[in-house]
Amino acid sequence: MELKSLQETESFSKKISKIIGKGDVIFLYGEIGTGKTTFVRFLINHLEVEKKVEKSDILSPTFNIVYDYSIGELKILHYDLYRLKNYNEILELGMFETSENHIKIIEWPELINPKPSDRIDIVFLYSKDDNNRKVQVNGLGKWKDYKFEKI
Repeated sequence: MELKSLQETESFSKKISKIIGKGDVIFLYGEIGTGKTTFVRFLINHLEVEKKVEKSDILSPTFNIVYDYSIGELKILHYDLYRLKNYNEILELGMFETSENHIKIIEWPELINPKPSDRIDIVFLYSKDDNNRKVQVNGLGKWKDYKFEKI
């Protein structure tokens, strides 16, 4: 699919936010500047509005590695693994030891191995038009039969 504006990115993130819940994992792939953090910002802000929680400033966790957001009973952990050099650094985070009651959104997940079997992979790619982004969504495990192209 192709996202031709920030409004389309926001709409896409809202649709994803409506199907995910506690314990879900989303991996975000793409070069710097393709819209991964923008997608996360829209997704979290949409959930905050739905739960009548004040909107958070969603920043890229590149330097902090992880930010957590509490939205009512829901907790979202937003990771950015860009600066990490090896899987041992990921293990030190205890990323997959934390509660299954959290949604985990992970930018730059390439070093994670083994990867969780139940997850949504979203790839953001530059398009010929610099303002557009191509997006590829792939469900694995419990998501393998989900029709993402219909959202």
